[in-house]
Amino acid sequence: IIYFSISADGLDAFRTFLKSEFSEENIDFWMACEDFKKTKASAKIASKAQKIYSEFIQADAPREINIDFTTRDHISQNISEPTLKCFDDAQRLIYSLMAKDSFPRFLRSEVYKELVNKQQNGNQKRWLPFL
Repeated sequence: IIYFSISADGLDAFRTFLKSEFSEENIDFWMACEDFKKTKASAKIASKAQKIYSEFIQADAPREINIDFTTRDHISQNISEPTLKCFDDAQRLIYSLMAKDSFPRFLRSEVYKELVNKQQNGNQKRWLPFL
């Protein structure tokens, strides 16, 4: 597991930054997958999976994430019988994209500088697992 030291304020700041880059669907997809993997009731798995699929995965989804054809196709073929791991490959791809591309730019952004100043004024950090 990789951890970013990030507070709830940090998550909000990162989302704000991604929104400025027109890519906030990435963190929202990642968070939706984390929530989905915690689903206990098997009766809810299919409906939650379908919601994630229709919002982020299917072609022309309103918040379509940028993943390769093979990953998208594999999910599309298996969405009728989803498991708690059905989005893992896509989630790994999006995490990698954020970690290698968006997050380094975020660390150089004004949004991040404002967050650091705010945290230096007394806010506590907490650990948020990212994958």
